[in-house]
Amino acid sequence: MSGGWFITGTDTGVGKTWIACMLLSALAREGLLAVGMKPVASGCHATAAGLRSEDAELLLAASGVSADYAEINPYAFAPPCAPFLAARETGIEIRLEKILDHFRHLQQKASWIVVEGIGGWMVPIGENLTMVDVVRAMQLPVILVIGLRLGCLNHALLTASAIRHAGIPLAGWVANQIDSDMTRVDENMIDLEQRIEAPLLASFPHQSLGDHGILPPVISIDRLISLARITD
Repeated sequence: MSGGWFITGTDTGVGKTWIACMLLSALAREGLLAVGMKPVASGCHATAAGLRSEDAELLLAASGVSADYAEINPYAFAPPCAPFLAARETGIEIRLEKILDHFRHLQQKASWIVVEGIGGWMVPIGENLTMVDVVRAMQLPVILVIGLRLGCLNHALLTASAIRHAGIPLAGWVANQIDSDMTRVDENMIDLEQRIEAPLLASFPHQSLGDHGILPPVISIDRLISLARITD
């Protein structure tokens, strides 16, 4: 049995990396081999070994198999801007074929793969390429991380609609309150549950995420596996 999920969000900074690491840790607790992947990252920091993304490093640390950094994050850019702009600025073309080569190689190492996107759902990564094309090619169901703040209903419903329109399964969604001053959180949650045609997997109040090393078993991995598209 094998499978995985693609983690997207309503925007950047909504908790995608933490949720991806949580899934990887949950899979490891179940004795399942799993690996994380961050196909494209911008705002990377320079190291002696090359550019590194903090998100990708966390995914690598949470993975249950040995992998090189370049396998996890084939495209790393220093400019802290949209990946398409960062790639153009550095003279590099992001190619879907290269991303898929790394993806398939990681699939050979682990039964389960958790892929984290960059920014929101339809972030462009090339002249005629978006992250939607990457997800469609990987044939992974999506987990949507919703950043709870003013305006989240619009962002969440637009994203869920776009995922459905793309013909890609939405396995479920996670709510993460990123604005401590947000009011009527419960009412917003009720509205989201009524309008999103996918199960709520977990909900986190503001500042509950804490340290990346503390990963409570909030999401039922058995439930998620039952929602995942199984691939041979």
